[in-house]
Amino acid sequence: MSNDKYIHTDVEDKIYSYWEKNNLFKPVKHKKQFSVVIPPPNVTGSLHMGHALNNSIQDLLVRYHRMNNYETLWQPGTDHAGIATQALVERKLTAEKIDKNEIGREKFIEKVWEWKEQYGDIIINQLKKLGCSCDWSRNAFTMDENLSKSVIKVFVDLYNKDLIYKDKKLVNWDTVLKTAISDLEVDQREVNSKIYYIRYPIDGTDEFITIATTRPETMLGDTAIAVNPKDERFKDFIGKVVTIPIVGRKIKIIEDDYADPEQGTGALKITPAHDFNDYDVGQRNNLEIINIFTEAGKINENAPKEYIGLDRFEARKRILKELKEKEFFVKEENIKNKVPYGDRSNSIIEPFLTEQWFVDAEKLSVKAKEVVSSKKTNFFPENWSKTYFQWMNNIEPWCISRQLWWGHQIPAWYSPDKKIFVAYNEEEAKKLAYNHYGKDVELIRDADVLDTWFSSGLWPFATLGWPEDKNYVEKFYPTSVLVTGFDIIFFWVARMIMFGTEFLNKEPFKDIYVHALVRDEKGQKMSKSKGNVIDPLDLIEKYSADALRFTLLSMASPGTDVKLSEDRVKGYRNFLNKLWNANNFLITNKCDFTNIDKIPNLSVNINKWIYAELIEAKSKIEKNLKDYRFDEAAKNAYQFAWHSYCDWYLELSKTILFSENEGAKSEVKKVSSYVFKQILILLHPFIPFVTEEIWLKNKFDNSSKNFLMHANWPTGKINKDNNTEQVENIINIISEIRSFKNELNVSPGSFIDMSINNINDDQKDFINNNEIILKKLGRINNILSDDLDKPAATMVVSGDLFKIYFDKDVDLKLIKENLTSKQNRIQDEMNKISQRLENKSFVDRAPKEIVEQEKTNYNNLKNDIDKISVTIKGI
Repeated sequence: MSNDKYIHTDVEDKIYSYWEKNNLFKPVKHKKQFSVVIPPPNVTGSLHMGHALNNSIQDLLVRYHRMNNYETLWQPGTDHAGIATQALVERKLTAEKIDKNEIGREKFIEKVWEWKEQYGDIIINQLKKLGCSCDWSRNAFTMDENLSKSVIKVFVDLYNKDLIYKDKKLVNWDTVLKTAISDLEVDQREVNSKIYYIRYPIDGTDEFITIATTRPETMLGDTAIAVNPKDERFKDFIGKVVTIPIVGRKIKIIEDDYADPEQGTGALKITPAHDFNDYDVGQRNNLEIINIFTEAGKINENAPKEYIGLDRFEARKRILKELKEKEFFVKEENIKNKVPYGDRSNSIIEPFLTEQWFVDAEKLSVKAKEVVSSKKTNFFPENWSKTYFQWMNNIEPWCISRQLWWGHQIPAWYSPDKKIFVAYNEEEAKKLAYNHYGKDVELIRDADVLDTWFSSGLWPFATLGWPEDKNYVEKFYPTSVLVTGFDIIFFWVARMIMFGTEFLNKEPFKDIYVHALVRDEKGQKMSKSKGNVIDPLDLIEKYSADALRFTLLSMASPGTDVKLSEDRVKGYRNFLNKLWNANNFLITNKCDFTNIDKIPNLSVNINKWIYAELIEAKSKIEKNLKDYRFDEAAKNAYQFAWHSYCDWYLELSKTILFSENEGAKSEVKKVSSYVFKQILILLHPFIPFVTEEIWLKNKFDNSSKNFLMHANWPTGKINKDNNTEQVENIINIISEIRSFKNELNVSPGSFIDMSINNINDDQKDFINNNEIILKKLGRINNILSDDLDKPAATMVVSGDLFKIYFDKDVDLKLIKENLTSKQNRIQDEMNKISQRLENKSFVDRAPKEIVEQEKTNYNNLKNDIDKISVTIKGI
């Protein structure tokens, strides 16, 4: 145990195995419950920095409540990630020269399950590396039997309530994967594009109307040209007929507010089958909808025959060539615009008209909005509720079908005359069909699967056993808090609230803590293309899981992105070593680790002080955890452990441990051990591995009876009195001496003489009574009653003037000159800031946080300059 350094690579896997072997992650019966469901990572995924932040926060909350007499469940699991997993397995099969269409659906799904068995636990094992204390015995997977039953029940029930229906609508279509995809799976990328100006001849005249488009191939499906009713340029054109170049089809010029006179030419070609806004214009104006693409993004039979079968981008080239030849082409311009790409296939997404299954999200949103507006569910930070309502108040029907093989197959069967029978299984569907037709008919099951977000929307209650096993549902639902990123408030959080309120008539969680992004140290978003992605597993290997966790938690400030630097993680690794060294110090000084469950009777002042500091730190940490201020809680824990205990208490205790006072010595040994044990308890939710290792080495577990994971936090009242104030006064004087040396640029190790001739009598008595400790820690040779006849510098402590005498090699005259130069430099900087803040244009235009930062900088510099002024005066 007397290793000089803490070697995390020797400890972390061993400690995690110890936790699992002792089943420490399972709920232990208590009157109060605390539960959290993990946002299920994709089964294809591997740990990234967002996961590391999200799960460090969850684990902190879970461990804290587990230690404080809550029956605590952290429900883990993974998501089957329909598109991602199917695409990955398809690529694997292609590499093995296997065609999925040749082996068929059943065999393909077997291959996916084989892949899942082999690789599906990678992300789980990585979460274990981070120290996550989930109840892995309950590890769920969205394609598990019980979760699949939940999905089928919800689909059938919603269908029977007319909240699920089939309709032909425009969807995001991936032409490579040949499926509809959700908005979340669409990556809007800014690219260099061209806009083409094309003129359409107006029938019966020599005139043309010119439109501008980035997708000329879609003109094959045009069914109108729209102009704004207020646009004077086109007033006489409304109602006239034009002929679509190349196609020859006649369409009308209509008026619609969607046409923007400031955009393009002000005249818009309308293709309802291939643009979401055009679709809305088409619905308002009862326009024909002509689909010109196949599922693979090729031109279909609705186009002129010479274009049928061409790829959409090849068709674009040919159309532009023909338009130029026939003099319908006006010009082209280079522009930057956003183009939708499928995040899995990396292909351009097409709005595509197809028959799909939809959920009536508007009706489901009513109760889901009510639980947030009535504060049954609260967002932290609160402003995210605005984002939630913004989406919920403008909610669209939710397309839930996907043209994939991997996922929950839709429980709908079709009869030969296309009647739909929705049921729990084929047997029930056949019964429904028999009742309808009065005879047996052949049924064919819908080939589509459900959107992954449909099954993950049931996560908070399906993972607890609903609908069949209600035991955990009754105990742990609603869950206590959801920890999530802001990017899935719509796609996941809102849907869980909709399903929870619909099927259990209760909100799925009391609180929703929305954390920010983890960026690089310059504040840039991490991306492979920038080469600035930081792998959490690399940092864990290098510096420990504890150091990474503590870094992320200490920076988890509400609404502020985490700017992560490797140096910060390295710095917190030093914190682990500090604890390790503190423990070594206690062992070296034969401090007693037995029978320290209670604080001993306190008679020594430093013991009274450290105990008061302990209770104060514990109270602050608890309050900050309750308020989801993880950054502040981490700061409280760090300040107490590093500064109050290691820097001050242990240093102060040396004057007693190395004295002849056996009674005081014994008390200090007991108190230092007791408080250190409490530090391990307070820090355990933040840095579980190192605290557990020290706990076990010190045999605090009393041969496996008292697990750190179940140790209660300390109780007691803060009792600050004259005795604790005396210790604070000692710390204050020593801190001022150290700071004063630093200000004068004098070596911190140098010794001084100090005159107390000019201070008040009470302070004189205090210093004389504590002379030994002040001399030792303040590096003072002599404490003098009278001033010496030699140059001195005056130090101010709480209004009292202390004269400080240095060795002859300290040149006070030179120090004064240097400080004056420094003072002038600071004054120049203050003047510049002052000018900026007096500039109305700067204050009005600059971002608010920049202006606030400038004010803070000014105040900090003013404090520095005031301090220097006092020092200069004293030399």
